[in-house]
Amino acid sequence: MRNIVRQEAERLNPGGFAFVMATGIISIAAYRLGMEHVAKILFYINNVAYAVLIILTSIRTVLFPSGVKDDACGFAQGPAFFTIVAGTCVLGSQFVILSKNFTVGIVLCIFGLALWAVLIYAFFTAAVTGDRKPVLATDVDGGWLLYAVGTQAISILGTLIVPDVQQSLQDSVLLFSAAMHFLGSGLYLFTIILILYRLLFFPIEPENLTPLYWINMGAAAITTLAGASLMLNAERWVFLREVLPFLKGHTLFFWSVTTWWIPLLVMLNAWRHISKRFPIAYEPRYWGMVFPLGMYTACSLQLGRAARLPFLVGISRVFIYIALAAWLAAFIGLVHRLARIRFFRAV
Repeated sequence: MRNIVRQEAERLNPGGFAFVMATGIISIAAYRLGMEHVAKILFYINNVAYAVLIILTSIRTVLFPSGVKDDACGFAQGPAFFTIVAGTCVLGSQFVILSKNFTVGIVLCIFGLALWAVLIYAFFTAAVTGDRKPVLATDVDGGWLLYAVGTQAISILGTLIVPDVQQSLQDSVLLFSAAMHFLGSGLYLFTIILILYRLLFFPIEPENLTPLYWINMGAAAITTLAGASLMLNAERWVFLREVLPFLKGHTLFFWSVTTWWIPLLVMLNAWRHISKRFPIAYEPRYWGMVFPLGMYTACSLQLGRAARLPFLVGISRVFIYIALAAWLAAFIGLVHRLARIRFFRAV
């Protein structure tokens, strides 16, 4: 048993926390749409998944520090570490929204922020000072937007814990959340330019068009949700009320970008799997596709409520079923893969 745990920890993909991100945001969206039983089941699953992943990550960090360092500073796996930040903050948001447990939410927010600070400066320092520079045609993909996703996840959790913070500190927490939101927006904009440049001006093979490109949409969606969360807290801080018109336009801009991506990503996936007949087989990166679908549901719902646009709320009531179907398909694939691994090891 000890050897099995050691082996799983050694080859753990840092992007595995995308499962926590996807499960958490769909749970939150389901809860806000009145599907409380579904939300609670996903909440319990997420607690177990997060605990397992944290334990394996801790073991890997202690026993295989060089591998963790190489991954964190590398162009292929480096951005994937930000799924730990986003997963931590999404789980914290679940605790606040579903169980009103602000204590755990605050602890996870602080933990997520500490991870974010270490990872983002380690990655960018390595990218700037390293002997090998990222190659646009091979190294840059949708996964690079995960550092923007992690930044926005901290902003969202920050707005959620405000009611439990001392009155004298609420303005500071909201300022911090707003700063993280606009920082994440900037990270998205300059990164998506690189990704679009790669897609438009370099040849793309079916094997290159991975589910990670759905994060192009998911990163814009979480930016929309962060903006809507600030809008809903405008009455708590006079400065937010003063910039509310700008914040509304800014948030609607990112919702429009999010929506624009969806048909294009569907057509690109049709090209990959139907036209080029690339086989569909489960891989952990598919959670990077499930997460954006859940996030689009959540951001449309919250923006609709914040801006009083019932049409957007109606979109979320349809999209929640698409997100749940995608989650279930990916979860069945995960269970099937784990069962096969156990079978072959037993043999």
